Amino acid sequence: MSGAPHHGLKIFTTCPPSALTRPQTCLAQLKDIARWSEDAGCEGILVFTDNGQLDPWLVSQAIIEATERLCPLVAVQSAYMHPYTVAKMITTFAHLYGRRLYLNMVAGGFKNDLAALNDLTPHDERYTRLVEYTTVIQSLLRTSDPMSFEGRYYKVTNLKLTPPLPAELMPGVLVSGSSDAGMQAARQLEAIAVEYPKPPAEYAAAAVNGAPSGIRIGVIARSEDAEAWAAARARFPEDRKGQLTHQLAMKVSDSSWHRQLSDLGKDGAEAENPYWLVPFQNYKAMCPYLVGSYDRVADEVARYVDIGYRTFILDAPESRDEMRHTGVVFERAVARCPA
Repeated sequence: MSGAPHHGLKIFTTCPPSALTRPQTCLAQLKDIARWSEDAGCEGILVFTDNGQLDPWLVSQAIIEATERLCPLVAVQSAYMHPYTVAKMITTFAHLYGRRLYLNMVAGGFKNDLAALNDLTPHDERYTRLVEYTTVIQSLLRTSDPMSFEGRYYKVTNLKLTPPLPAELMPGVLVSGSSDAGMQAARQLEAIAVEYPKPPAEYAAAAVNGAPSGIRIGVIARSEDAEAWAAARARFPEDRKGQLTHQLAMKVSDSSWHRQLSDLGKDGAEAENPYWLVPFQNYKAMCPYLVGSYDRVADEVARYVDIGYRTFILDAPESRDEMRHTGVVFERAVARCPA
């Protein structure tokens, strides 16, 4: 993926969900994936958060200690901690390790998780709250002076962050852009709006209108289509139990992207189209996959770049070799894109 940064692309991978790891091997697996990602030239790695995940800040510390430059993309849910605590975490990482983080600002989640936390705020209002929450974090990180803020949900007075954050370690911010409220929040914060994409053929060119935008996808590619599809079906066989779990998750999630992907999958037309939803439908992945030969998948990625997406969050890699295959795709995709 070495050519990606030169075309303004940022590529992240993803940590495996905690439920899919065993305590005896979890830390070693996490460090392996972080090293594969760094060696492949990725910008960073997404660290999940919800009631069923490990603490994302402790996971991020393990990632930083296993790598030299990879940036944890830490999912931040406002229900879990005060914005001052988030800012303190970021500046502490900077002070101890001299490393930059990214923040994936989360407004929602599973309804049961939110109810257990007594967070009954309606969907769109959670994004209004998220804007205030992120504004407090950013304001604390941008100054060494005391700062004050008064909004509908948060108020701080003469609050000072110590130690101050070096300007070059200011975190990048990502926000889900799959709903209108999420997209509006991303624009207010000048953050990268991340979507779960439709097939590229369903977009008009330059569909994102120049706003910083990204997508979450998985990639399985090989020299030939047949080899790629064999690998994809071996990794993600159809699973009735997984399909039922997906249907249950659909009922307890209020996320726009979950509904959008489920609706796309109702057509049922796979026919070895590069855009593949079987892992999502069987609750094995939370994003669509692109499957096929290096050239065919590279064409799809290049179309997303033409549409205007510059940030790609890849699903958790299965192996170092899988990262190598994905790297071939992005190198060829970049070669197809205008400078």
